[in-house]
Amino acid sequence: MSLLLITAGGIALCSFVGAVIGFAFENIPPRLEDALTGAAAGIMLCAAILGLVVPSTEFSRGSGLWLPSVGILCGALFLTLLNRAGPVLTGAIGMRDGAGSQRALLFVAAIAIHHFPEGIAAGVSFGTGNISDVVTVTSGIAFQNVPEAMIIIPPLLKSGTGKRRAAFIAFVSGAVEVVGVFAGGFAVSFSTAILPFALAFAAGTMLYVIVDDMVPQTHIRGSGRLSTYATLFGFCAMLIVDYLVG
Repeated sequence: MSLLLITAGGIALCSFVGAVIGFAFENIPPRLEDALTGAAAGIMLCAAILGLVVPSTEFSRGSGLWLPSVGILCGALFLTLLNRAGPVLTGAIGMRDGAGSQRALLFVAAIAIHHFPEGIAAGVSFGTGNISDVVTVTSGIAFQNVPEAMIIIPPLLKSGTGKRRAAFIAFVSGAVEVVGVFAGGFAVSFSTAILPFALAFAAGTMLYVIVDDMVPQTHIRGSGRLSTYATLFGFCAMLIVDYLVG
């Protein structure tokens, strides 16, 4: 339980650090933002593969290797359906009317929505009993929380949200992930039989976010090559971290 608390606290701290940076640099250069997002995508990709997919295949040998694939697809489908709830949240936060406000709110809602399954991924990783897997997954999620929390702040401020309210929104977004950590940890503690599917499911949510949101976002403004190398750098950095821990 203490390790679970430390993990949740570390993830929340990284979100807080990112939000503080966002306030300090309200006008983040687009190329820097794309590079940071690309690096975060690479870190998450490596963490999802090494910390979730590989352990899932190892734990599912008795029930067939088809289980990881089903889990990954179910995780992606779950996040697709969950993202559709984004427009419902529009208007829940007081912001000025206009297309810019609409996009900003939907952007923040999307981040908050996918924070929950990311938190589940961190919590589920405890079920493997391998501290290396735990560190790999939680580090990948925590590292990507910094640029993710950082890029939440500028669009909120530009849309007319006050600094105090923007800080509260960033806090809630990070708190959603902390709840996910405990949900995932308690779920696998009740039954290790669900572990292979749970690991693959969590990996599916992370892979979906990377492929559907993070990578395309870095290519929109013409920073494709920069963000690609940043993604590879993030992937290699996470490989080194995993090697040092394992």
